[in-house]
Parts: sequence; structure tokens; C-alpha cells
Amino acid sequence: MTTQSEGTMDIIHVFLVDDHEVVRRGTSAYLDMLDDIDVVGEAQDGQAAIDRIAALETEGQLPDVVLMDLIMPRMDGIAATAAIKDRWPSIDVVALTSFVEEDKVHGALQARATGYLLKDASADEIERAIRDAYAGQAHLDPEVAKRLMQSLRAPKPQDVVEPLTEREREVLVLIGEGRANKEIARQLGISERTARTHVSNILGKLNLTSRTQAALYAVREGMVPDAR
Repeated sequence: MTTQSEGTMDIIHVFLVDDHEVVRRGTSAYLDMLDDIDVVGEAQDGQAAIDRIAALETEGQLPDVVLMDLIMPRMDGIAATAAIKDRWPSIDVVALTSFVEEDKVHGALQARATGYLLKDASADEIERAIRDAYAGQAHLDPEVAKRLMQSLRAPKPQDVVEPLTEREREVLVLIGEGRANKEIARQLGISERTARTHVSNILGKLNLTSRTQAALYAVREGMVPDAR
């Protein structure tokens, strides 16, 4: 949702990565109609995306969210997502693909993608995924979420290296409810930095690689209702 501060609208800066120009043009044309979303650049493959985002950084115009196709020549979307998150952790990546492949889903989440959508998603759904990513919330296509829940159903011995503290369990519940770090901090009366530390500790203890996996874990363990 658009937020305003002292009468100024927050602008979400978006970068598009897809090897099909017609897809980039169509997505860009839709997003350009939205007052608070600005497409700051595009690229036809992962390596080109990294190069162009680096150029934007020198101009002080880093994107907030990258819409990333997963299957591309030269450098695919999973490798590009990992490289972007390593170099620019503040950038959120929403993965896009034509069909659900479990290895691609897990690969994207391990690379720290914030969301995962199928390319047949509606324009409204893509817009919602961008806004959720900007707010620090995971956004998954329902079919993708279903596949991930199925893959998480069987308890695994390595799921818990050491027990979570009571505070970490509270944080995990809020992650499962889709809360961003800022919301977690506000609700628990802690700093946002402390909230990030708790999230990092939770991922480490549960052998998970992303907030999305943590949210699904919380649902699987019955800590929050399965709203999917």
C-alpha cells in the first residue's frame, strides 16, 4: 500500500529482468501507470542486470525490487538473485517463471528471493508482489506455496539444531503471519536491528535459508493458521 510522509508519496523503484523484450515492455507499460511505482531499468539476462544495477548504484538510484525471470541465457535468475542479494542486500527480488519446478522454487528461495510468481499471474498480482516485497513480506503464488508446504510436511532430524528461545518463537509466529521486521519490532517493543538478529538466529537454528521458508515452517508446526 502506498505510504505517505509529510505529504510525500513513497516511490517504489523497480528493475525488470527477462530475456523476452515483449514481456519487459508489457510489464513496464502496466507499472508505469501506477503513480508510486517507477521502473528504473531493465535487462535481458542476469549478468546484464548486475551490470546495470551497478551503474544505477553510481547514480544513487538502486532499485527497491527486482522482478527476475529464472530461465535466461548467460546467467539465470537464481544465480543473478544470489549475486544481487550478496552485493545489495537491501534489494528484494521477486522470481518469475513459466511453470512450477520444485528445484527452481527451492533454488530461488535459497538465493533469498522474497517472492515467487508464475508468469501467468495477473497484473494486479504482480503489483501486489512488488508491494509486499517492498514492505518486507513474502509473496508466493498459491501453487508454489502448496508445493513448498508439501515438501515441508515430513519432519526432518536436522530441522532444529538447538531449541528456539521464547522470544525467537514469538518472532517466528510473527514471520508466519507475514510481518516485516519493522512490524515485529514495533509489536514486541524491540529495535528493528534486534528483530533482524532474531530472524537470522531463527534461520540458522532451523537450517532454513529464507523468511519464506521460516513462515512455511511456522504454518507446518501449527504456530499460525494456514491461510493459504
